[in-house]
Amino acid sequence: MTLEILTSDALAPLRHGFFTRRGGASSGIFSGLNCGGGSSDQSEVVAINRGRVAGAMGVEPEHLVTAHQVHSADVAALDAPPTDRPQVDGLVTDRPGLALAVLTADCQPVLFADRAAGVIGAVHAGWRGALNGILEATLDAMEGLGAARADIVAAIGPTISQSAYEVGPEFLATFVADDTDNTRFFANGQGDRMLFDLPGYSLARLRAAGIGQALWTRHCTYSDPARFFSFRRSVHAKEADYGRLISAIRL
Repeated sequence: MTLEILTSDALAPLRHGFFTRRGGASSGIFSGLNCGGGSSDQSEVVAINRGRVAGAMGVEPEHLVTAHQVHSADVAALDAPPTDRPQVDGLVTDRPGLALAVLTADCQPVLFADRAAGVIGAVHAGWRGALNGILEATLDAMEGLGAARADIVAAIGPTISQSAYEVGPEFLATFVADDTDNTRFFANGQGDRMLFDLPGYSLARLRAAGIGQALWTRHCTYSDPARFFSFRRSVHAKEADYGRLISAIRL
């Protein structure tokens, strides 16, 4: 099956993509393009999937770079493929031929670019990373490589939407403790449950940080099992594990 690659006009003409699960070699609950080496999928099959992504990005597999994601606000600036995956959630570079990639399964994949300066970034942003400043830290790191904040564009790819992101009162309290205005990103759910707008929250933070343009592709991982893996959906279905989507960008 052919790979399905979602793109954003905001990042054109740079080669980039939010890859769906279609077109991969994995089977069972991982059926499709599972690129998560941390999953219990067969490692050789994951390597095949990642090789297909590298081919689509026009790089050798070793130049498709991912991090050991830890829900942090840490960013690594790369000038070559690292020998060991850095424990960070943001990657930036100004080197052509290096494809930066992140893995997600409800968290946000965010691809950044300042085309004029020739600087790109890729970020894994769950609620904790977004709250702790991973998006702003990525903008800072890109500026360190010569990017201009007002010229940077960011596209948030497939992520869990507000209608599917049910949280408890303690979650709301965490965000309100950071900024009382964060209540605008929550809607009432059943009983004491709330519904959190993760992409809306992140777009607001990016725009407040002075980025040139920020958008969300408006694809929900939870509600479209044919195209996307979802951690939360796998929990609700009582599945043993779940696949990881990959999103990548290169100069």
